[in-house]
Order: sequence, then structure tokens, then C-alpha cells
Amino acid sequence: MKHLLQIADLGADGIDEVLRVADTFAEVNRRAIPKVQALRGKTVVSLFFEDSTRTRLSFETAARRLGADVLTFAAGSSSVKKGESLRDTVQTIDALGADAFVVRHASSGVPHQVSTWTEGSVVNAGDGWHEHPTQALLDAYTIRERLGGFAGRRIAIVGDIRHSRVARSNVAAFSALGAEVTLVAPPTLMPPSTEGWPAELSHNLEAVLPKMDVVYLLRVQRERATEALFPSLREYTAHFGLTAARAAMLPAGALIMHPGPMNRGVEIAADVADAENAVITQQVANGLSVRMAVLYLLLGSGVDLAA
Repeated sequence: MKHLLQIADLGADGIDEVLRVADTFAEVNRRAIPKVQALRGKTVVSLFFEDSTRTRLSFETAARRLGADVLTFAAGSSSVKKGESLRDTVQTIDALGADAFVVRHASSGVPHQVSTWTEGSVVNAGDGWHEHPTQALLDAYTIRERLGGFAGRRIAIVGDIRHSRVARSNVAAFSALGAEVTLVAPPTLMPPSTEGWPAELSHNLEAVLPKMDVVYLLRVQRERATEALFPSLREYTAHFGLTAARAAMLPAGALIMHPGPMNRGVEIAADVADAENAVITQQVANGLSVRMAVLYLLLGSGVDLAA
């Protein structure tokens, strides 16, 4: 594997390999000193053109725990402010000896473009409305950890499907692993076309919940309320928010998930977010092991993890 730009780069076997290697790093992360030197001498560049807390810190921590050097690029204090092109920025950093770029950008396709400008590996950390593959991998890891597998599992993804890179990656990953996926949203928040999406569609959350093993809430992007895609946040919550009453409709043992950051009281009630079957903080913790696995598979395969 040279790059990770979308879930299709992996397929079911590739996803399984990432999750298997992540098990090893989950054990590393439980150690008193949670570090290995698998990527000693490698340089990982954190190239974020969008604000991020979870993803950026997770990747940077993952790289450091693997022994890599980390370069953090801040667009706001770089020559991009002076008009430098993205290509020149990438090639300047590449000349410093970058082995991998972790790229987040508001425009779809930028990580792919970066991969044509460097000999290093590129990981897509979220590009526009396209994909966010490591989010899907950590979500898959969390579901496997809690439910044991995907065959026959039913997963509802609820919210702004239309603008969600997380939804696209998760549908691809979950369906590849054997789950049945249902997309739940008002018509205005569904994609213009779902042709090729291996998922069923619904506009009725309460009808779907009793059949689900996992309900995955997407963040309501508040700026969408000004686009008349739904009447108001209150109206959205009334029909599609996971309230305590709706959460009680889920079967025993069903998981509640969210990629963060959450709008408590909008797409998910505050008490539901803190319920025993909500695994939202576990997703964040698992993200570290999964991203260590991705970086290792890109840069360090064959290296002794005990070193």
C-alpha cells in the first residue's frame, strides 16, 4: 500500500489487515511507555488546511508513538498567506525529506493531487465531501471490538449524508465488511444521487431504530440551516435527533456512535451521548491505534515492532 486516499484503496481484505495490525498497537498503547521505534528515521508531515482537533492530534500522536519525526504545517502562518501555490508548498516540504503527508483540505481530490507531487505516501485525513477513510477504519474497529464482526449487522447512518465525507467512507467500509447500511435523513440532506451507494434509504428514524445494531449520528453542520435545507435546528432535532425516547427504541446492546464534534441537544441528546452504549470516546481512543496501523503499513512494514 503506497497511499490511503479512499476506502476502495483497501477493499475488505485491506480493511481486515489494518484492523488486525491495529490490535497490535492497541496493546502497545496499554503499556506504561506506549512507544515503539517502527518508524524511527521517518518524517510524517501533518498538512492540514482545515481546522481539526481529533484527527490532527491523533495522527501526530500516532506518528510520535511509532518513533517518527513530525512536521506540523499551519496554513495560517505559512507562505500560503503570501500566495504560494499548494503544489509549491508540497514540493517545498517534500524537499525537506518527508516520507508521508497526512492531508486535510476543504476541496475534494486534494490528497490525490498531492500524491502526484511527492514520492512519499499520502493519507487522506478528510477532503471536502469526498472521503475520510481513517474515520471509517476506526469506526469499523470500534464496532468489531464491541459486536465481534459485521456479517448480518444492521447500521443506520443518520443526518447530513449529502455533505458528509464520513458517511461516504463508512458506507464503503461497513458494506465491504458485510453489514447492511441504511441512510436516514430528510430528502434535502440526501445526496443528489445514491446510485452506486450500497445502502438503503429512509426518511423515518423511528421506523428504523428498532432494527439496528448501530446508530451512527452525523454532526449537523449549523451553516446548513441558512441554506434552507431544513427549517431550523429545532425542527431537525424533532424529527432526526437521537433523543432519550428514541434511543430507548434500540435493541439491547446496540451501539450509539458519532464522529465528533457533537452538537449536544441537536443531533444527539446530552444524556444519550453519555449513555453506557455510547462509544464516542472509545472511537477517539481507537483512532490512535488505527492511525498507528495505517502509518506502519505505509512506511514500516517488515520492521520489528518489538524494536
